[in-house]
Amino acid sequence: MVRWHREGFRRCWRSISTPGPGRPPIAEETRRLIAQMATENHWRARKIRAELSKLGIEVRLAAIARYLPKPKPDPDTHQRWLTLLRNHRDVFAGMDFFVVPTVRFHLLYVWFAIDHGRRRILHFNVTANPVAHWVVQQLRNAFPDEPAHRFLIFDNDPIFSVDVARSIRGFGIRPRRTAFRSPWQNGNGRTFRGHSSARAARSRGGEEHLRRLLREYIAYYNAERVHTSISDAPAGRAAEAKPLHSARITRLPRVGGLHGRYTWRDAA
Repeated sequence: MVRWHREGFRRCWRSISTPGPGRPPIAEETRRLIAQMATENHWRARKIRAELSKLGIEVRLAAIARYLPKPKPDPDTHQRWLTLLRNHRDVFAGMDFFVVPTVRFHLLYVWFAIDHGRRRILHFNVTANPVAHWVVQQLRNAFPDEPAHRFLIFDNDPIFSVDVARSIRGFGIRPRRTAFRSPWQNGNGRTFRGHSSARAARSRGGEEHLRRLLREYIAYYNAERVHTSISDAPAGRAAEAKPLHSARITRLPRVGGLHGRYTWRDAA
């Protein structure tokens, strides 16, 4: 059923997507200037775009990122980032989006915030129209009190605008964007996105149906699912001792039977 739905989704959007002329190509001179600015100043795409705008040259951020010189991967940088997250994970949180197609091939967007220390989902919501002020409202719900986190990691999605970053600072949290095409820098968010998007594929209704499915899964994810990295559930799950010699282990279905929790039960 899921495979049929995905194939139908691809065919639907292929049929309604008419090829257009596209955006005009970037001049070769501008491409060389992007590479020159990046090489001489060690600038990233946002700084280069700001400098180009002062020269009367308007180029999209994604286009600039495409023409940046590709540096060789630095294993030390990768290791430093992972070490930072590992040593200070209790003060890091992350946020991200993932997309769920409906049975009518419309798109729903799921936003979530995750605590990197305990892998706990702090808040989530679903919308068909993701905009910056909607994200700001979700952040207020995710961090309603004095923040326990010092940093919030997110990618370069245009929805995470300057206004969103300003609001994060207003909560007393430092915004930290990941590098372009580096989802591993918000690895816990990427892992949860992969798990939950597969469960969300069961949704055949609208926003409320998807919200109900995810609420059920996240309740299990936070309270009962044992994460190997912390050997516990995010909210903490006490170990059970065998109550009686005759007790047997039984499975309690969760999330419509897709998952299960095992517990001791007295034999009948």
